[in-house]
Amino acid sequence: MRVILAQPRGFCAGVVRAIDIVEKALEKYGEPVYVRHEIVHNKHVVNTLKNKGARFVEELDEVPNGAVTVFSAHGVPQSVVKNAQDRGLPVLDATCPLVSKVHNQGKRYVAHGRTLILIGHAGHPEVEGTMGQVGAPIPTNTPVAYITQTTLSIDDTKGIIVALKKHFSDIVGPETSDICYATQNRQTSVRELAKLADVILVVGAANSSNSNRLREIGIEEGIPSYLINDGSELKPEWVKGKKVVGLTAGASAPEELVRHVIEVLGEIEEVQVETMDGKKEYIEFRLPAELRA
Repeated sequence: MRVILAQPRGFCAGVVRAIDIVEKALEKYGEPVYVRHEIVHNKHVVNTLKNKGARFVEELDEVPNGAVTVFSAHGVPQSVVKNAQDRGLPVLDATCPLVSKVHNQGKRYVAHGRTLILIGHAGHPEVEGTMGQVGAPIPTNTPVAYITQTTLSIDDTKGIIVALKKHFSDIVGPETSDICYATQNRQTSVRELAKLADVILVVGAANSSNSNRLREIGIEEGIPSYLINDGSELKPEWVKGKKVVGLTAGASAPEELVRHVIEVLGEIEEVQVETMDGKKEYIEFRLPAELRA
């Protein structure tokens, strides 16, 4: 059995930065460090950080006064920021810089009198955080602007944007270059992987938007595709009789889980592992000033 690894796959720069912030905060301040919401959507990452002393909460009222608090990579509404400020909580903001960029774009559009349209998945933490940052009502018959959830690619949003431009005569939005590089790269790599594989396995959490989208793309390309947390969820019947298994991982899934899937595949049948050609990623995001020393 050939196992072809997608390139790129797994952690993006925003996820690496968020995890680093929690780990370095624990090193500098000691445990516990409180994290609002899952730092990223992956239970293995969350459990690893729990074991190091991180405590995950859904709301700030669960955080004791004076405790070091981290905002997750998805971002938070402005009301949460204000609550933390009012309580004097020492906050480390692990919001992905690309998500922060979307927040700032939205604020600028609203400041210029435009009605804001957010393209994204209802209920996703990033979407709720963005809407909570902007806080704009949606009046009718005014100039509009659109922004998009970062875990949507150009392919995901282009149809909606075309429809919006047909409907509104005065509409502006970010350039396609502002779409999250990691989302686009991972989706492109899965489309290429689908040309080679008989089945595609996506390592990622069920509540990870970008991981679910990778599985959906595989299916759209006509290839049986499955989302699994790790090798323990792999069903042998998915891969038995398949000559080529494509393997990728969502942006919040660590490489160790990919290796675990390869180990389980090796228990089913002898495997030959190779990595497809693909875009190399060299982007890194700076840590907050408090943690750079």
